[in-house]
Amino acid sequence: ATWRREHPSGGRVLKPDNTTAWRKFSENWEAKTAQMPVVHVASENDSLSPRTLVVGLKVNNEAKAYPLDALRQQSPLVDTFGGVPLVIVMSEDGQSVRAFETTLDGRELEFYAKAGETNSRLMDAQTGSEWDFTGTAVGGQLAGWQLKKIAVLKDYWFDWRTYNPSTALYSAR
Repeated sequence: ATWRREHPSGGRVLKPDNTTAWRKFSENWEAKTAQMPVVHVASENDSLSPRTLVVGLKVNNEAKAYPLDALRQQSPLVDTFGGVPLVIVMSEDGQSVRAFETTLDGRELEFYAKAGETNSRLMDAQTGSEWDFTGTAVGGQLAGWQLKKIAVLKDYWFDWRTYNPSTALYSAR
């Protein structure tokens, strides 16, 4: 639904080709994978189970993980790390996640969910502009402006931590 909304006149999503390796995957392969045991280096500081889904970000050579469940409960999530103020937004599908820098043209914007709308529709407190899930202002003083995207990676905690051993972990405290 998110892709179709963002690309109303564009192409189609291809289905897996059943003549290739895709035929070996069942419809619920993600759920099955989540149940598989993992071999990893345990840490006494781990507050998450290894198969917890996280959204990982890297900014200015720093890494930080955000538990997917935390984002489902608090979207948008406003944070600063690596010296960069940012906002992380979850789409109404509960799966798609985007992150953006909140500094635009030298001005830091503060974002909140638009009342009565989905989590993926934002307002900024400084100008009252409305922002969509692509990070584009679709109404208000900043209409047409685009926030700078930050790459996100949805991954299991054990895997993210393996490749980013000095990662920070978001806590809603």
